[in-house]
Amino acid sequence: MKILVPVKRVVDYNVKVRVKSDNSGVELAGVKMSINPFDEIAVEEAVRLREAGTAAEVVVVSCGTAAAQETLRGALAMGADRAILVETDAELQPLAVARLLKAVAEREQPTLVICGKQAIDDDANQTGQMLAGLLGWAQATFASKLVPDGGKARVTREIDGGLETIELSLPAVVTADLRLNEPRYATLPNIMKAKKKPLDVLPAAGLGVDVAPRLRQVRHAEPAARKGGVKVADVAELVNKLRNEAKAI
Repeated sequence: MKILVPVKRVVDYNVKVRVKSDNSGVELAGVKMSINPFDEIAVEEAVRLREAGTAAEVVVVSCGTAAAQETLRGALAMGADRAILVETDAELQPLAVARLLKAVAEREQPTLVICGKQAIDDDANQTGQMLAGLLGWAQATFASKLVPDGGKARVTREIDGGLETIELSLPAVVTADLRLNEPRYATLPNIMKAKKKPLDVLPAAGLGVDVAPRLRQVRHAEPAARKGGVKVADVAELVNKLRNEAKAI
C-alpha cells in the first residue's frame, strides 16, 4: 500500500509564542519553525508500517510557501520516500488545506492517509475529518494504535471514556494521537540522504482548488497575566480565599 502523510510547518513547540505589537497575528520573524508534533507522529507510524512490510511507499505532502521544503526534508530524514509541496502564498485555513490534499490524494491514489490529529498553532482539529468527507473515505480520529489488515484497518481510538477499537475499510483517513508512537530522531546520515530524495513542487493554482479564506481573524491577544500563588496558614484561610477571592465555592 501507499501511505500519504500531510505535514505542517509550525512554530517549534519549545518556542514561546508572541503576538505582534499591532495584534494582527503571531510573530514569525526570526522564530524557529519545525514539523507539527502530531504530524511527526503520523510520519513515524507510516515509516514503521513500511519497515514492517505493510506499506510499499510513504509520501509526505505540505501546503504552503517554499519555506515548507525544510519541513518536508525533515520528514524525509525520518524515513519517508518522497515529498510533495503544494506551493502557495495564500492564507490556508483547514477547509482549503483539505481541498488541496484531496487533489493530491486523487493524483497519488494512496491506500491510507495518516494525519496528525491537530496542528499546535491553530488547534483546529478539522483537516483530517474534512479530507475524509471530501474524499468519501472512512475515517478514524485520535488513533493510539493502528493495525492495517488486508483491505481493512483496526484502529484504537482515545475517547473521553477510555479506548474504543473500530474496524474500517480502506482507503481511509486516520488522525494520529499523542500515544500512537514515539517519533525517532533523524540521524546525520539520514539527513544527508534526505537532500537527495525526490521533492516535487506543485503550484496550488494548477490544482484548480478554491483556497479563499472563509474565516476572518479579528484580533490576537496575549493571555491575561496570572497572579502568583500564596501560602495559607490553615484550612480555614484556604476556604475563605476560595470563597471570597477566587469565587470558586
